[in-house]
Amino acid sequence: MPLEINQFPCLSDNYGFLIRDRKTGAVATVDTPDPDAINAELKKAGWRLTHIFNTHHHWDHAGGNLALKDKWNCEIVGPKGEAARIPGLDRAVGEGDIVMLGDSKARVHDTPGHTLGHIIYHFADDGAAFVGDTIFAMGCGRLFEGTPAQMWSSLSKIADLPAATKLYCAHEYTQANAAFALSVDPENDALRARSNEVDRLRAQGVPTVPTTVALERSTNPFLRAEDNALQAALGMTGANPVEVFAETRRRKDRF
Repeated sequence: MPLEINQFPCLSDNYGFLIRDRKTGAVATVDTPDPDAINAELKKAGWRLTHIFNTHHHWDHAGGNLALKDKWNCEIVGPKGEAARIPGLDRAVGEGDIVMLGDSKARVHDTPGHTLGHIIYHFADDGAAFVGDTIFAMGCGRLFEGTPAQMWSSLSKIADLPAATKLYCAHEYTQANAAFALSVDPENDALRARSNEVDRLRAQGVPTVPTTVALERSTNPFLRAEDNALQAALGMTGANPVEVFAETRRRKDRF
């Protein structure tokens, strides 16, 4: 695998991601939640920051852009749909665009819902996708700007990635997400087993990120709006998946 990935906790529940192309030494941070923590990790690894890949405009994803650009003179890549809201943006990208980190290639996908211009970066050769706040382990981002139809489409796009793809979510929300998931999908054996495993990992201080597409397909209620068991548990058998997703998200917002 040409990509080296360094994941570290920062702020209260964010993860930072530094990614390095092994062949050329090019290094990107995916979002900029905490520039001090990012700089500390760069120093520890002996890496030089060359790129920032933003997923969306929220402060805990783009708020450190200018401080890092001032220090490293790095190139900032971010969502075309939020170009005016990404500090220091050099290159605006959207659906189907290719972003290179040295010799490593990412394809950009538009995933509106959490914000209107949210994007993800899929490194197919490495089986890795950096998904920001679109999807979490057993959860999804709150719909601050987009519609349920937009978010369902975005999540379906992620669900269509190869099953083994690792999803690098930006927050450690997994225990809370599991508790909610069990409230709407109580007969899901895979979900119950995963919830127990998550409790064990968190008790040991072990991250539950990354997750995988396969794991989310089987246990994330926000990807399961077409599933008969989930629809039945919600009292929505035969309903349109967008309506099922919307009801699931409404329940999560009140949970």
